Amino acid sequence: MKIMMFAHGGSLNRGCEAIVRSSTHLIKENVQNAKVYLASGKPETDQIITKLDGIYEGSSTSIKKYTFDWFLSSLKVKLFKDESYAFCKMEENTIKHIKDMDVFLSVGGDNYCYGEQPALYEIDKKVKEKGKKLVLWGCSIGVEDMTDRTLKDLKLFDLILARETLTYQMLKNVGLKNVKLCADPAFTMEKEELDLPEDWQDGNMIGLNYSPLVWKRNKKSKEAIKELINHILATTEMSIVLTPHVIIDGNNDYEILYDFYKEFKNTGRVILLPDHLTAPQYKGFIARMRFFIGARTHATIAAYSSYVPTFVLGYSVKSKGIAKDLFDEEKLVLGINDLSSSGKLISTFNEMVRDEEKIKGSLEKRIPQIKSMSYRAVDYLKELG
Repeated sequence: MKIMMFAHGGSLNRGCEAIVRSSTHLIKENVQNAKVYLASGKPETDQIITKLDGIYEGSSTSIKKYTFDWFLSSLKVKLFKDESYAFCKMEENTIKHIKDMDVFLSVGGDNYCYGEQPALYEIDKKVKEKGKKLVLWGCSIGVEDMTDRTLKDLKLFDLILARETLTYQMLKNVGLKNVKLCADPAFTMEKEELDLPEDWQDGNMIGLNYSPLVWKRNKKSKEAIKELINHILATTEMSIVLTPHVIIDGNNDYEILYDFYKEFKNTGRVILLPDHLTAPQYKGFIARMRFFIGARTHATIAAYSSYVPTFVLGYSVKSKGIAKDLFDEEKLVLGINDLSSSGKLISTFNEMVRDEEKIKGSLEKRIPQIKSMSYRAVDYLKELG
């Protein structure tokens, strides 16, 4: 079976790296003679994933002005409001590989959470036109993300694997029959432990991940996070590890965390992890923390899967759905509008500290079951034949 993953922007988003890395491992471990390839928006960033059989340029290209393709696509848009020809040409880097593959996995996870995806719709149509299998791999989609165009696209898939029950139930409710429930493949990702920084307090560190994405959606959240840091430093003996997980230009956790580091470094109790670690290396640090507070989903998955009590700075259905599947409730998840309230941040942090042992016990019981659901995704893939 020749499998190509697509809709991947590159591994500077360590969550995207974690999905591709862990999915490749799961597939190769469980599907005999499987070959796994990746079409990437930034293939040079994916060389760290060594188990892939091939990494291809999968970025979108622009159509050169005044060429035949430019005139034809312009005509179709103007006369018929038809963008399909233009998007097919722009996505040629991915589409040209369809003939050589058996199965296409759309791996973005939350690609459908950010409005219409006309470029992906065209790739999906081309995969099905050529008679190949099409799978949406470990997705989260909110009811607010469902449009007629999205629903039409989702009906093309041979298999949709929802990574949490909120998405699963929503997709079933809108009438989709091709949906199965699994868990995010990154729950199974191995960690890599590097040497600890000099100021690391063994067994008494709290990780903090905050992102420009959260800040853009709630500008007051940054000040509220500062007040939370002050609270932790004033009322506990713990030190704080600022933990980046996405390091893309314009969406770089390290830059916004560095602002906190400058403000608090003189306390001697705030550490900033570097911006060049791989997903397993970040997980290696997160696994040795006592608590974790995180905005990036896969940073929180690294914590959950290491039995670290975790408080989520949530902004979408995936955060709520994953927490619900772990705890049977949306435990320790604050929505985007709540993140400007230092009072809510502090009270949720205090709740996490108070319930530390209970939360660890719940995770130790539930994580093995969640990991088996990650493996179930490969069983469903094998059933496609």
